[in-house]
Amino acid sequence: MNCIIEASKPGGTVAVPPSKSYTIRALFSSALSHGTSKILNPLCSDDTRATIDVLNSLGASIQDTDDGLLVTGGSLAPSQQPLNCRDSAATLRFAAALCATLPGVSALERGASLALRPIIPLLDVLKKMGADYLCDNNQISMRGRSLRGGLYTIEGDLSSQFISALLLIAPLLKEETAYQLSSMPRSRPYIEMTIETMSNHSVCVDVSQDYSLFKIAPQAYLPASVTVEGDWSSASYLLGLGALSGEVTVKGLEPSSLQGDKAIINILENMGASVLIDVDSITVKKSRLIATRFDISQCIDLLPTVAILAATAEGATHLSGIARARLKESNRVEAVCDGLNRIGIRTEEQQDMLIIHGGQPHGGIINSFGDHRIAMAFGILALKTGGTVITGAECVHKTFPSFWDTLKMLGGKISLENE
Repeated sequence: MNCIIEASKPGGTVAVPPSKSYTIRALFSSALSHGTSKILNPLCSDDTRATIDVLNSLGASIQDTDDGLLVTGGSLAPSQQPLNCRDSAATLRFAAALCATLPGVSALERGASLALRPIIPLLDVLKKMGADYLCDNNQISMRGRSLRGGLYTIEGDLSSQFISALLLIAPLLKEETAYQLSSMPRSRPYIEMTIETMSNHSVCVDVSQDYSLFKIAPQAYLPASVTVEGDWSSASYLLGLGALSGEVTVKGLEPSSLQGDKAIINILENMGASVLIDVDSITVKKSRLIATRFDISQCIDLLPTVAILAATAEGATHLSGIARARLKESNRVEAVCDGLNRIGIRTEEQQDMLIIHGGQPHGGIINSFGDHRIAMAFGILALKTGGTVITGAECVHKTFPSFWDTLKMLGGKISLENE
């Protein structure tokens, strides 16, 4: 699907979608709890639907209600059918760890783009704990067993989801389990979100001050009722839109959230944007932006948003800590540079640094590379430049299914057409 975008003067008030990351973590923790949990205000998207389908196949019962999801868990077993994780990395990685604890063989299927993303370091730790696996093209066969506790080492800077997956299953073991990180964690906020979600279900994780060592005693997940807060990653596009093109007010965000992507507020302020934080909303007004320097390693999903802001800023923006962005739904460093170069913005790519020379971007044909964050970021910039076509625009269904409709509601001149 192509999205055709003309120059517009958007503005208004909009509610942000619920957090994808919290929804998926709540689903897994609820499925591990003996009894029925309630998840209020969950996100409904391709990724969360993948999680629901996988957990249902493993024996959980997940039912839609008027205000959320009812999850009855605790009695899980390998599925007779393959588990389709689609292109959801969190679903695949968390499910692989869960299946390692279920005696028997589970087959996990992954979409083509997800098959390119790393998972072997996680599987190798699970193998050391007593499970076994076989990777064959787009399928992973996991032979689960009663896993052993003890001390295990894993790299911290590959993916926070590896650590989260191991934390989620540790309480199920019969012995205390400890994980030592051989390098400091990137995207630490996502690990904190996992620990917070586990705590909601009465599970305690003992973590060192620098987040390099985690100890988890055998414990039982207990049912809980949780409300999913707004998603700061999705909000970043709407807040960025306000800075670029008009006054936008976003409701449903928690300023004290653990989500790392709330750093978008500091970034916008550092770039000179007008930001007003109220009791239940955040408003950003069209502003003259200036270049900034920022280490984006702890909020790597903000790279596309900050990149398109930098495209209009005065001066050269330096974004460090970008290396892991090459291992997302697309090579996001390559995708960002490709998109910016197509619309007249010069970039310089280094191993762990991206330099963006601000200027006067124009319209163009943008390849989304099937990556929702690339499509959404260039979508908001296109409302300023006009004359833009974004290919593969349907990829936004991964996390923000109503994104294009939301931009239309705010006054964006947008039309969708099948290729």
